[in-house]
Amino acid sequence: MSAISKVSVAVVSWNGLEHLKVLLPALEEQRDPGVPWEVLVLDNGSRDGSAEWVRRHHPGVRVVESDSNLGFCAGNNRLVEATDGDAVALLNNDTRPRPGWLAALVDALASAPGDVAAVSGRIVDWEGERLDFARGVMTFDGHAFQLGFRRPLAEAGPPEVPEDGAELPFACGGNMLVKRGSFLDAGGFDEAFFAYLEDVDLGWRLWSGGERVLYADGAVVHHRSSATSDLLGLYNRGFLFERNALLTAYKNYEDGLWERMMPGILLTFMARTRFLLVHENPGGAALAVDPYAGHIADTAGRDGAGEAPPVAVEPPARLSDLPERWRRYGTAELGRRLVDRLRRDLASGWAALRRRGGEGAGGGGDAAPHLTGERTVAQLRAMSHFLSHLDAAADRRRAVQARRRRPDAEYFQRFPPYLVPTYPGDEELFASPGFLDWLPEEPEIVVASLTDIMNMETRNSSH
Repeated sequence: MSAISKVSVAVVSWNGLEHLKVLLPALEEQRDPGVPWEVLVLDNGSRDGSAEWVRRHHPGVRVVESDSNLGFCAGNNRLVEATDGDAVALLNNDTRPRPGWLAALVDALASAPGDVAAVSGRIVDWEGERLDFARGVMTFDGHAFQLGFRRPLAEAGPPEVPEDGAELPFACGGNMLVKRGSFLDAGGFDEAFFAYLEDVDLGWRLWSGGERVLYADGAVVHHRSSATSDLLGLYNRGFLFERNALLTAYKNYEDGLWERMMPGILLTFMARTRFLLVHENPGGAALAVDPYAGHIADTAGRDGAGEAPPVAVEPPARLSDLPERWRRYGTAELGRRLVDRLRRDLASGWAALRRRGGEGAGGGGDAAPHLTGERTVAQLRAMSHFLSHLDAAADRRRAVQARRRRPDAEYFQRFPPYLVPTYPGDEELFASPGFLDWLPEEPEIVVASLTDIMNMETRNSSH
């Protein structure tokens, strides 16, 4: 049993005034959790008058202000440090908790064994019809998914919605109650993450430190999925996903296992980067050319044998494909993809005109690559940031491993890592015997498709 004398509800908000107008009244309607509780809002460098509005309309809410956007991680750390209770409920600003939400979290944590550091509730869509989060899974390379994301609640079942009190690999950072001492002892959220996967990283650290995370089914919130994160832009989020996945894996795999997992992780990152460079940038096919396969030093022979075959590129979308792509991606994502494709085609045509005018590079008639793909840039930025901050990441890895009390074998026995083709080129890569040879025999990896993980019909973004 865990004694709880006071709970603080912590909300980080960045230009989220319209969300707070829904969230704060919902918090005022909460059923008495049986312990004193308060609400803190961090105004994270907003420019929409959030802090003034909260003070005027909800004077009982404690407002903490920051002149700049600290990010989700540092913002929550600041709020937790400002509290003086036993537990902190972390809640996204773009949510609407049901009246029994807080009481369910408090009951679950208070009745849990002493080694439970946190409990995590259920998140549903705004209409209450589809699942957003109940249980998460982590991939072998540090990415993560919400199991059963966007599946109708009437269809979602185990393991997507686990039994009340079931163990989870991590609690969702947008709906969790965590012991303040456990959160701080584990180092809180890693502020280098800024946002995304910080809860996966924290969950792994809590488990390796000897604590556990449980599921509280009665703690339900409705969520406007990506309403706040969309302000960052799709590709800026992509940078965070890639960089933070690398950091999660590097910091948390224990000594010995990290060295066995690292080749497959880095090979995956390298293969994805290569695919994006070649297929999503004008002239990118030149990067896949072997110059010794008939291009230089007479290696082709007099009959031209040995000349490198052309690199296949993604064919343009056909009109007949559009209905299926609309069902798969949704209106907003399909529109973005079509605009991106048009922009790349225009950039490629312009580059071709420049080469014909004698301004191109590459020689020999080859198209010089032009880095225009935003997804490619995000991938390269993630790699650059990881490498340029490697010493700091190594320091954090040493700190994580120093407080380890549980081996990864126990963690992965409960929560095996997943192998999920997610990015362009993944299916071919993950099916390759050469790639599979790079993965260790242990831990056992669960092979799954995206359709096994989530409802692809309503999916408009992914990790």
